[in-house]
Amino acid sequence: MNRIHDRLRILPREVLVSLRRGVEKESLRVRPDGMLADTPHPPALGSALTHPHITTDFSESQLELITSVHTDAQACVAELTEIHQIVYRHVGDELLWCTSMPCGLPADDDIPLGRYGKSNLGRAKTVYRNGLAHRYGRRMQTISGVHYNFSMPDAAWPILQQADARGGSTIAYKTDAYFHLIRNFRRHSWLLLYLFGASPTVCHSFVAGRTHGLQEFTAGTLFLPGATSLRMGPLGYQSDAQSSLAVSFNSLRSYAESLNAALTKPYPPYEAIGLRDGERYRQLGTTLLQIENEFYGTIRPKPRFRSGERPLYGLGERGVEYIEVRCLDNDPFCPIGIAADTMRFLDVFLLHCLLHDSPPDTPDEIAAMSRNQHDVAERGREPNLRLIRGAEEIGLAEWASGLLDECAPIAAALDDAHRCSAYRDALAAASAAIADPSITRSARVIAEIRQTEDNSYVAFALAQSRRHKQTLQDLPLSKEGEARYARMAEESLAAQQRIEAADSVPFETYRQQYLSKDLLSGSLLRSPNRGERNGHSH
Repeated sequence: MNRIHDRLRILPREVLVSLRRGVEKESLRVRPDGMLADTPHPPALGSALTHPHITTDFSESQLELITSVHTDAQACVAELTEIHQIVYRHVGDELLWCTSMPCGLPADDDIPLGRYGKSNLGRAKTVYRNGLAHRYGRRMQTISGVHYNFSMPDAAWPILQQADARGGSTIAYKTDAYFHLIRNFRRHSWLLLYLFGASPTVCHSFVAGRTHGLQEFTAGTLFLPGATSLRMGPLGYQSDAQSSLAVSFNSLRSYAESLNAALTKPYPPYEAIGLRDGERYRQLGTTLLQIENEFYGTIRPKPRFRSGERPLYGLGERGVEYIEVRCLDNDPFCPIGIAADTMRFLDVFLLHCLLHDSPPDTPDEIAAMSRNQHDVAERGREPNLRLIRGAEEIGLAEWASGLLDECAPIAAALDDAHRCSAYRDALAAASAAIADPSITRSARVIAEIRQTEDNSYVAFALAQSRRHKQTLQDLPLSKEGEARYARMAEESLAAQQRIEAADSVPFETYRQQYLSKDLLSGSLLRSPNRGERNGHSH
């Protein structure tokens, strides 16, 4: 706590009011009856390959809506709302599914992969998705969520670097500091699953033909009584193959080296799938991970991207630019999937992760973090649930209350900087949910399902999705805003055509060149920073 207070004292108001955030929100497009839409990505929304705000994720039926970077949470909400309004003007009678776990699904092979045109880049994106389908099944990839991108303003880093008495480049210091944040985030991210998890139930079609430990809620709806986020448990974005990856976040170097083998060495079960079937590619490669984005995690370090560049190489050249939080369920009670008060809590939580002490992780701790995540995902609302903290077990409520107490001065500092009480209000709401699990989102979902006529998850999500569509359609949208997105759509289609016209090599040559790039040759990886030479990290 002394470290937190010391750092808060030296960070000026202009830093605290300039925290940067952006949102990437995924949603399935569904038919009016709650089944997955099989229509292509609407042409009026532009090119899914090049549009800056509207694209697709795994499936052609899975929209991904992306905001700009904002220094104000409410401004981020306003832009995400506007993007939703634009989408609803071009999807006819379809709905955006409001929950993270999917709607009624067809047979696995009938879930359409995202399509991005005939360029090498566009084709690679589809082949990558085909590889995911072969490795994990298409149903798992239809799970949706909210990604929260966060960074500190540039002015913060020289101040913190001087306070830590660290020499070397500011880029190396900033990168080390973000890994410091990531380690603490991984230790404590179970708290976000408890507070914001909203997927305690699933449609039976999601697990058709799979072994699972779910209980029947009603015919067609499965659940676990204490679950918070089945999306983040063993049933969701998990992989038996990836469970062998004990990725260390002690430094950029340890992270890159942990992933390098998975990205470069053939993996026998994926070699058995095969690279291609005639001219049709089954996957991008036969390594454990086709590309970096296949590594499932609750948080990722992200570089400033350059076209055609591998993420690990970008990190090695320019360091971490921001972090991406990946463990948030869509909020089914919010028309756009995430509200400003959730963003404010995340800002407080992420600042705590940055400013608190962050010792190196160990293989034992990495295993404990995985167990804590799964226990809270499947049993988070169970009374007296105990988690692993170091060499001891501790009650979830006790650990959570201690973390929130440590966050209190951060919330107060942000409120003082913004001249409001919104951050303390967000923290108070979290404390109330720790004291009373019945007011968590996951408990509210189950309570709302019980109010539907047939106690059905699909009926609940469908009714909520219809309400959200109506709410968004009723909001005013300026002619200028509509015209701006129309121009973006046209420009994105033109940009895709330019990319396709510029291709100069066969796809196989493009694939080999992309995958053969040396991931560990970035300048920050070639020379260890001061913290690594001294045997410790920030």
